[in-house]
Amino acid sequence: MNPSGTVPTDLLANYDPGGFFDELFGGPGSPAEHTSAIRGRLSSFDFADLQRRAKDAERELYNLGITFLVYSDQDAVDRILPFDVIPRVISAREWGAVEAGVVQRVTALNLFLHDIYHDQKILKDGIIPADLVTGNQNFRPQMIGLDVPFDTYVHIMGVDLVRDGQGIFRVLEDNARVPSGVSYVVENRHMMMRAFPDLVSDIGIRPVDNYGVKLLEAMSEVAPADIQDPQVVLLSPGSYNSAYFEHIFLAREMGVPLVEGRDLVVRDDRVYMKTTNGLARVDTIYRRVDDAFLDPLAFRPDSHLGVPGIMEAYRKGNVTLANAIGTGVADDKAVYCYVPRMIKYYLDQDAIIPNVETNICREPEGLALTLDRLSELVVKPVGEAGGYGITIGPRATKAELEDCRAKLLADPANYISQPMIPLSVCPTLVEEGIEPRHVDLRPFAITGRSTWVLPGGLSRVALRKGTLIVNSSQGGGSKDTWVLE
Repeated sequence: MNPSGTVPTDLLANYDPGGFFDELFGGPGSPAEHTSAIRGRLSSFDFADLQRRAKDAERELYNLGITFLVYSDQDAVDRILPFDVIPRVISAREWGAVEAGVVQRVTALNLFLHDIYHDQKILKDGIIPADLVTGNQNFRPQMIGLDVPFDTYVHIMGVDLVRDGQGIFRVLEDNARVPSGVSYVVENRHMMMRAFPDLVSDIGIRPVDNYGVKLLEAMSEVAPADIQDPQVVLLSPGSYNSAYFEHIFLAREMGVPLVEGRDLVVRDDRVYMKTTNGLARVDTIYRRVDDAFLDPLAFRPDSHLGVPGIMEAYRKGNVTLANAIGTGVADDKAVYCYVPRMIKYYLDQDAIIPNVETNICREPEGLALTLDRLSELVVKPVGEAGGYGITIGPRATKAELEDCRAKLLADPANYISQPMIPLSVCPTLVEEGIEPRHVDLRPFAITGRSTWVLPGGLSRVALRKGTLIVNSSQGGGSKDTWVLE
């Protein structure tokens, strides 16, 4: 805002990225020329009109049921993912590098998973500590020696990327089990096209609405080889799951049944779906149920979410599960540190998208460095998700740092540490005007016989001023991500 307390006519006139790399303006010495037309259109918007349209968009998202559940909040069970109307824009050249890097990473992780459940060469060659893999809580001995179609274990992958102060994309973490958020990518685009046709038109943005078609193609490709017209279903834990809206959305986009464990049954090591016309065979299951709850006969006997006997049907090749059982090893935060070495080992290539520099606290030198620089580093538990359990050293109190130190000393193998990355920012609509807020990016890759990457991905935005936590469960929102043609 300007000193008179009114928003200037040029919406972006007083915008200041605060020294961070900016997704719309670029960085020092590297202006974002590809966004000039979009900046010009945004500058001409009336602030009150922008606010009104933004409120209309959020109301429509809620009315459409585009929500997620928050378990820890007693007051509000259903929430919309707050949606910011100022898009994040990526040039065709930038996207080419991101896409190539994601494909490379997915390829290496699939080779790694095939290896650890077969010959374990990478462990024997000492590239990754064997106990980090075979002692991992997500390693499934039941998968040893089991072959999967095209050696694809991670069919749906979300790679969390951040951009540093120089504008370099870096991998923050991998999501190889049940990555969520793609429904918001597609719905955000639909919302922008409805609410801001004057901003979207004639820009040349790559579409995202073919995700369901691509997902169904891959799910059909990986079905058991003898099936001509495979039956695909989406297996959900049910309506109390935080991502249940997404399960409904994806089943609808693919045009396949949405089922729960009680809707499926195993007969003679084959999986069937209960229908009004009797049992119908199921060939591929896109599962949004974790390993542990998938089969009470093979994993947790107290699970009511899964299907008794499904592991044996899977082991005999009579059904395909996506993602494969045991993929959790590939998105463990400690294993993440070794992915650049995996890429070199399996592909003889350097990582196209580098990792964030990471200290592994299970290794003595990593622990020592972390303890020595605790007030400068971000410390993360390897098994947590959603931004929980993280200690951000430069912003932590003395008591929080001492608590973190005690936890590190008690269980060093449970932690990694990373430098605090000055995450890139993007202009964001707030009550006072347009201000910078930190963003990350989760591109989604689908792999059947080969890998396809959705152009763009989920741009999450830390709506609270100054915070780096973008997770929806902790107050983050999302933006539409435009990849330019």
